[in-house]
Amino acid sequence: MKFFFPDSQDLIDPSFDFERERRSATRKRQRDDLYAHEVFTATPFDGFLVSKGIVDGYGALGSRYTLAQRHRLLRLGAPEFFRLDQAPRQLSIMGDCGAFTYVKEEVPPYSVEEVLEFYGNCQFDFGISLDHIILLFKPEADERGASQDLVPKELRERRELTLQLAKEFRQKHKAGGYTFEPVGVAQGWSPLSYADSVKALQRMGYRSIALGGMVPLRSSEIISCLKAIDGVRTPGVQIHLLGVTRTEHLKTFSRLGITSFDSTSPLRQAFKDDKDNYYTPGRNYTAIRIPQVEGNPSLQRKISSGEVSQDIARKLEKACLEAMKLFDSGRKTVEQALSVLMEYERFYDPDSKKNHEAAYRQTLTDAPWQQCPCEVCRELRYHVVLFRGAERNRRRGFHNIWIFHKQLEKELGLGQGSAA
Repeated sequence: MKFFFPDSQDLIDPSFDFERERRSATRKRQRDDLYAHEVFTATPFDGFLVSKGIVDGYGALGSRYTLAQRHRLLRLGAPEFFRLDQAPRQLSIMGDCGAFTYVKEEVPPYSVEEVLEFYGNCQFDFGISLDHIILLFKPEADERGASQDLVPKELRERRELTLQLAKEFRQKHKAGGYTFEPVGVAQGWSPLSYADSVKALQRMGYRSIALGGMVPLRSSEIISCLKAIDGVRTPGVQIHLLGVTRTEHLKTFSRLGITSFDSTSPLRQAFKDDKDNYYTPGRNYTAIRIPQVEGNPSLQRKISSGEVSQDIARKLEKACLEAMKLFDSGRKTVEQALSVLMEYERFYDPDSKKNHEAAYRQTLTDAPWQQCPCEVCRELRYHVVLFRGAERNRRRGFHNIWIFHKQLEKELGLGQGSAA
C-alpha cells in the first residue's frame, strides 16, 4: 500500500539557529529550504499528491505557492521542482484538482482541458479526473423503496457530473497523448452509490480509481463502502483513498482493495491538535507550548493594551527556554522545569480552561525525543517538542510522518522503505 504525502509547500530552513532564533541572511526559500524527502535517509512516503487548488489557490483559500514558484513548477515540471533526484528512493507524483477548495460552487471552476494541461506540464505520474465533492452520507438511501428525497437533487447531480467529467477526462487524455496514468474519481453518499460510481468508471476503462468525499466519515462507514466497492471491483483495478489515514484499519483497507492513500494528518497534528502533537510507536504526546512574545497575537494585544508587561513576558519566555535546555541535559528535574513552564502559561493565558500541566509532566517524564532515532530528533533534541514557530512545528510534523510510515510498515508487515 502506497502513502502519498499531500504537498502544501511545507519546507524547513536548515540554516535556522534555534538558540538565537535567527535565519541565515543569505537564505533563499526555494533554493535552500528542504522538503521532507531531503531530510531523511529513508523517505517516509512513496510519493507526493499535488493539488491544483493548492498551487493556484481558489476563493478565500490563497495559493501556498508564490507566483514565481507556480511559474517554475510549470516550466521545470514537478520532478525537478521537488528535487526528486535528492530522494533516497524513487517517488511518484499524483495530481488532483483540490475539490475541497471549490466545494461551495455549483460546478467546478476548471475545465477538463485546463486540468489535463496542468498535469501534463507538471509531468505527473498520475492525474485524478476533475470532480465535485459530495459531503453527505445517507446509507439508508440504499434501502429498498427509499425515497429519492433522502439525497438532495443537487448532490445527485454532482455525482452524475463527476462521472461525466471522468468520461471526458479519459477521452481527452487519450486523444491528447498524455503519458500520466488517468485516475477516475468515485463520489457517493452511501455504499451502493459509491459502488455504482466505481462500476461506471470501470466501464469507461479506468484501471485506477480514487474515492473522494470520505474524510468526514466514521471508519465503520468507510469500511461499509469499501465492502460494497470490493464486490464490484474488477481484478487488477487500483483504488486510492483520498485524504483518509486510519492506521488501525489499514490491514482491512488493504484486504478490501485499497492500494494507496494520502493524508496530511501526521504533519498537521504537530501544530493543529490540542494534545496529540508528537508521535511515538506507543502513544502520542502533547508538545510544550512556549509562545514567542513577538509572535503570539493574543499576548501582543495584552501587551499593547497595557494589561501585561512586555519585560515580564520576555523574562518568562527566556526562563522557559533555559529550563528546557537544562532539563534535556539533566540539570533540571521534571518538576523544576514544569514549574517554570506553568508560570509562563498562567501569565500568557490565565483564562484558558486548557491546563497543560498533566500533559507536560507526561511529556517531560518520558522525554520521548531522547529515544527517537529519526534524523529530526537526533539533530533538534528537545526543540522538536516545543510548540513554537514554524521551524520547530514543521520539523515535528516531519518526525510524525516518519513515525507514521514506520507504523504503516509494521501494520502491513513490510520491510523498511517498502510500504507497497
